[in-house]
Amino acid sequence: MVFLGFAFFLFRIFENLYAANFDRPLFRHYYVFKRLSDSQLKILGTEFSFYNKLSEKHKGQFEHRVAQFISEKRFIGRDDLVVTEQMKILVAAIGCMLSFGRKNYTYALVDYILIYPEEFFSKMNNNYHKGEFNPREKALVFSWKDFEEGFRISNDNLNVGIHEFMHAMQLEARKSRDLDSVRFARQFQNILKHLTNAEIKNKMDKTAYFRAYAFTNQYEFMAVLAEYFFESPEEFKRIFPKIYNCTKKLLNFNFAGY
Repeated sequence: MVFLGFAFFLFRIFENLYAANFDRPLFRHYYVFKRLSDSQLKILGTEFSFYNKLSEKHKGQFEHRVAQFISEKRFIGRDDLVVTEQMKILVAAIGCMLSFGRKNYTYALVDYILIYPEEFFSKMNNNYHKGEFNPREKALVFSWKDFEEGFRISNDNLNVGIHEFMHAMQLEARKSRDLDSVRFARQFQNILKHLTNAEIKNKMDKTAYFRAYAFTNQYEFMAVLAEYFFESPEEFKRIFPKIYNCTKKLLNFNFAGY
């Protein structure tokens, strides 16, 4: 037991050194044992195009992660909404897509997924929202109408699911010191540095590529970047290659052509 403990300690040191030098985890996925039911897999294969772009190996990992997410989170319908299997699969799939490059992918700060039929009144700021992350309640909250619209229209850079999951990931990066969080924080700072570059700033002003809401604050900017990264990667890469590459490194995302 002492030997095994010491070996594990040495492995963790090596893993941290590897991550620091290569800016990615040594292993992002160790095992696959959870499976989706046939009906769940049909929903994923029919409705989630990202899944179909993955290799067979990565498909197995993605299925495991979606199943793990669904088993760990409590889905609750609001205003008489009945949460369906389709809703669970699509919400889990969006979250697992965003975190697919990470070793720690389950969103430790989220225990509940609350789903309203449409825009809901939030006591966080006494306003109507399409989605929100409530860290105090450890809840992600969505309007299903807007979540589904953001999911179905895949090229308008508006995806409330990606946006709110990114907020949860951001806060986790602030509170944790695991390999994924350290990489996230490093690349986030690199992105902020690029924003102070006069050439990039002028290009942003000239092209007005990112929607105005992105500039509300640095956290909204990162959430909007994630939407653009997944919904228009080629255009994003062409117009702002340095910021695109930082986002790709931040997410450790080397899948499905990204």
